[in-house]
Amino acid sequence: MAITAPRGTRDILPGESWKWNYIINTASETMKDFGFREIHLPIFEHTELFSRGVGETTDIVEKEMYTFIDRGERSITLRPEATAGVMRSAIENNLCVQNSIAKLWNWGPMFRYERPQKGRYRQFYQIDAECLGVQNPFADVEIISLSIEIFRRLGLKNLEVVINSVGCEKCRPIYREKLLNYFDAHKNELCETCLTRLDRNPLRILDCKKEACSKVADGAPDIYDSLCDECREHFEEVKKGLERLNFTYKLNKRLVRGLDYYTKTAYEILSGDLGAQNAVAGGGRYDNLSTAIGGNKIPGVGFACGIDRIMLVMEQQNCSFGEVPKTDVYVAALDNEAKGAAQSLTYELRKNKISAECDISGKSFKAQMKNAGSCNFACIIGSEEIAKNSVSVKNLSDGTQVNIPISEAVEYINHQV
Repeated sequence: MAITAPRGTRDILPGESWKWNYIINTASETMKDFGFREIHLPIFEHTELFSRGVGETTDIVEKEMYTFIDRGERSITLRPEATAGVMRSAIENNLCVQNSIAKLWNWGPMFRYERPQKGRYRQFYQIDAECLGVQNPFADVEIISLSIEIFRRLGLKNLEVVINSVGCEKCRPIYREKLLNYFDAHKNELCETCLTRLDRNPLRILDCKKEACSKVADGAPDIYDSLCDECREHFEEVKKGLERLNFTYKLNKRLVRGLDYYTKTAYEILSGDLGAQNAVAGGGRYDNLSTAIGGNKIPGVGFACGIDRIMLVMEQQNCSFGEVPKTDVYVAALDNEAKGAAQSLTYELRKNKISAECDISGKSFKAQMKNAGSCNFACIIGSEEIAKNSVSVKNLSDGTQVNIPISEAVEYINHQV
């Protein structure tokens, strides 16, 4: 039996990869306009980075990480998310020294052991942006507006911004105690997973998607009554900033995200076209992540969005991915004598940044011209053309054909494409 891809992974084939490139290029251009610089991170990190940074009681650390012991007896984990890695890099490489700001973005594969479903894979791809070194709520607004602008440029519609505050180390213990008292009185209505969360991290019960737990969580105390003055003021400034930019948003007291490092602002962008798993982007503030992984205090705020999910929404909403990539020129050889000359011309075109193809498998001229049908032009070389140092250039869209010196082919085609 032939070996197949592991469950929860998939191949991004040429018929789809150009759409991925369109999304990534659009994100890259938007990041540049917002002043974010690209960073490339290792695909695996020390396990401690995620257990300390993301949180011991999160589903990611408890159930979903791909962790192994390497030959040096070190515990290594394939990255389940990018934020902890970005912060590790910022600390290690002194990117935020002397109160400087680091605005960083990256994209690539992440790994989580989850049940595969529509738009969710065990190897999945994310675009990630982080603004480090700023506590001001203006940074929160910039991050939210950045994610919205990427989706606007991609043409996505029917999106909703949902925000919440999850407090800080000063006011969260007060809220935690209120949740403990409330959920303790509803123990019999909670699922087994939420019962284990009760003492360890009751905020995670708010995020449970099971119907019974969700119904109980709807009646839980609001965090807004427990926020300290600093968190309340920060949240009000974030809301004012969104209104200033004419962004509509919805408050959701149950939005806590799935990672322990969040403080103050948490947000998601939801699509009405994805069913239950409807978040296309999510993020927030994480002012304590840097100290949790052993660094100095570096406030941060950021977001991540899944390319698989974005693809789904764009296809469902009939968004444009730009033009399907098309080769500029096919160089066809009329006979065996011309095959070498065809390959030489093809290389000259490529050297001059003109996309070109030629036959390398011994196809007949008729088969070559059939392949040329997907290109813009065909350059035809035979024994007669070789004798005259010329080439016939055919415009495949209107059928016109000219014979020119082969030395002028690159310049001629450059003016045409």
